[in-house]
Amino acid sequence: MTGPPGYRHSPSFTEHLGRNRPYLRDAILGVNDGLVSMLLLVAGVVGGGLTARQVLLTGIAGAIAGAVSMAAGEYMATKSQDELFEGEIALERAHIREHREAELHELRDLLGGIGLEGELRDRVVEHFGRDDESLLGVMTALEFGVVETERRKPHTAMYLSGLLFSVGSLPAVLPFAFVHSPGFGLILAAAGTILGLLIVGAVKTWATRGRPVRAALENLVIAALGGGLAYGVGLLFDHLVG
Repeated sequence: MTGPPGYRHSPSFTEHLGRNRPYLRDAILGVNDGLVSMLLLVAGVVGGGLTARQVLLTGIAGAIAGAVSMAAGEYMATKSQDELFEGEIALERAHIREHREAELHELRDLLGGIGLEGELRDRVVEHFGRDDESLLGVMTALEFGVVETERRKPHTAMYLSGLLFSVGSLPAVLPFAFVHSPGFGLILAAAGTILGLLIVGAVKTWATRGRPVRAALENLVIAALGGGLAYGVGLLFDHLVG
């Protein structure tokens, strides 16, 4: 929000996230999934008795597979959602063309739902009813919750989630390139992942304006429980098969 010409916000004023807001989900999901899933993977194979070199190879393969899977999944999901919106908007356009009075009546109801009543509501309906594109725009926003600046681009979502998954996988994988002891490598991987989760929690709460400690603890508890379970499964497998 810029305000009228010459207007200056007070020092306490906080700007909205703007056009980057729709991609916050992709960023958080990508890096968080990379951090947690790769720690679980290396914990499981360390528990299963693999050497540091074998863990490194497994981690690299898992990171590549996870990044490609994450990118492809985000692309397909975002594209499908966008195509769904396009279909709904095309149908809404047909409704406006063929059932205009019904759409104007629906607009009255939608405006009433957000607290606009009486003569002012009638004037707003009359204003938007003068032009098909204006009516389509307001109906799309009110009925489907879709505005053009909030729509996510499939390719952007794909690249962002895949890249950040790769970044998130680094703390769990890199230690095994420099150590010979799988156990010590797992300790370093856990420490790096914990630091990464704390950073993700801080970034998330900066964007959502939530509680950083709570967000960090949520991440840490999930990672700790999952890592312990994966390591235990690895030990059990090594005991039964080894």
